[in-house]
Amino acid sequence: MYPILKPALRRGWRDLNTIQFGVAPAHALVLGPVDTATGSFLQLLDGTRGLPLLREEGKRMGLPDDHVDTLVRRLSRAGLVDDARGGGEAAEALRERTAAMDRLRPDLAGLSVVTREPGDGMRRLAARRAGRVQVRGAGRVGAVVASVLSGAGVGQVDVMEGGVVEPWDVAPGGLPAEAVGDRRDTAARRAVRQWAPDRPPRRARGEGEAGLSLVILAPRDGLDVHAPDPRAAEALVTSGTPHLYAGVIEGTGVVGPLVLPGTTACANCLALGRAERDPTWPRMLAQWRSGRARPVHACDLALSTTVAGLAAAHALAFLDGAAPASAGVRWEASVPGFDWHARPVPPHLTCPCGAGVMDKGEHPTGDEEPHDTMAG
Repeated sequence: MYPILKPALRRGWRDLNTIQFGVAPAHALVLGPVDTATGSFLQLLDGTRGLPLLREEGKRMGLPDDHVDTLVRRLSRAGLVDDARGGGEAAEALRERTAAMDRLRPDLAGLSVVTREPGDGMRRLAARRAGRVQVRGAGRVGAVVASVLSGAGVGQVDVMEGGVVEPWDVAPGGLPAEAVGDRRDTAARRAVRQWAPDRPPRRARGEGEAGLSLVILAPRDGLDVHAPDPRAAEALVTSGTPHLYAGVIEGTGVVGPLVLPGTTACANCLALGRAERDPTWPRMLAQWRSGRARPVHACDLALSTTVAGLAAAHALAFLDGAAPASAGVRWEASVPGFDWHARPVPPHLTCPCGAGVMDKGEHPTGDEEPHDTMAG
C-alpha cells in the first residue's frame, strides 16, 4: 500500500490539535487530537512511499512504534486515505494509459471522495471501461448523455436513433452544427468517440445487446418519457436489463425512474397507477399519441443540458455500484424555476414485472392532476 491523503479533500487546522478534511458538509470530517509530530508526518502521505519507508520516516521523526500503522488504519477507516497503487490489475492497466488518466483525474478525485476503501475509487474508474451502455435517442438530451458517459470513462457507449440530424438537434456537448444532414446514430457515435479519453475496448463479435450494463431511454419526443409506452421497454424488463428514462416534455425535465426489473417499478407500473388515479388518463394519452406529429418539440437548451447532466450522473452512480435516487423515482424540474422534486413510482399490484406490491392503505405520491384553472 502507498498511502495518500485524498487530494480532493482540502485540509485546514481548526485549532492546534484538530484538522478538518473537506469543505462541503456532505463529505467533511474532523480528525483530532493530532499532535505536532503527527501533523508533520501527514505531509509524507503523498503516495510516493510504501508503509515500510513510512515506518522508517516515523522513527526518524521520533514517533512511537506502531504509530504509523495505527495512524494509517485510523485514516483509512475514516475514508481519508487512498492507495496510490491500489485497485487491482484493471486499475494498474488504466494507470499505464497516461493520456487517458490525465483526462480522468478529476473523475478519479471525485470517486475518491465517495469511496472509503483505499484504492476503491481507482477500481471503480477502471470498472467503467468494462461497462456497456446503450442510449436510445440522439436529440438534445440523448446525445449529450452519451458524450458525458463516454468522457467519464465508460468503455462502450452506443447510440440508437433513426433519421438525420436537424438544426434543432444541435447542442453543446452533443451533436455539432456540422453534423446537420448526417444520420443521427452515426453523428452521435462520432461524438461519443470524440469525447472518449482513449480508444474503448474492442467489442466481441456477435455480442449484440447481451450484457448491457444499462440502457438510457432519451427519446426526442418527451411524451415518451413523461408517459413511456410499456411495450417499448418490454424486452428490457423480460431480460432483466436496468434502464433509465430521461427527457424534456414542454417546459419540464424528467429524469427517472431507473427501472431495476423485478425490484423497482417499470413503465407499466407507472401507466397502471396513473390510470387508477385519473380515469381520464388513457383517453388523454390516446389523444396525445394520435395527434398530428410535431416536427420540432419544445426543448429548452439549458433545461435539456441540465436533464442530460443529471441523467448521466445517475447512470454513473449506478454503474459505480451506488443506489441512485432515481431508482423507482422520477425527478422533475420545470422552467423557469428549475426546482427539482421527486415523484416516487411505486410497483403496481397487478403488473407482471414482479417488482412487488404496495401495502393496502398506502398511497403513492405520484403525479398530481392538473389544476382546473377554468373552475369558478
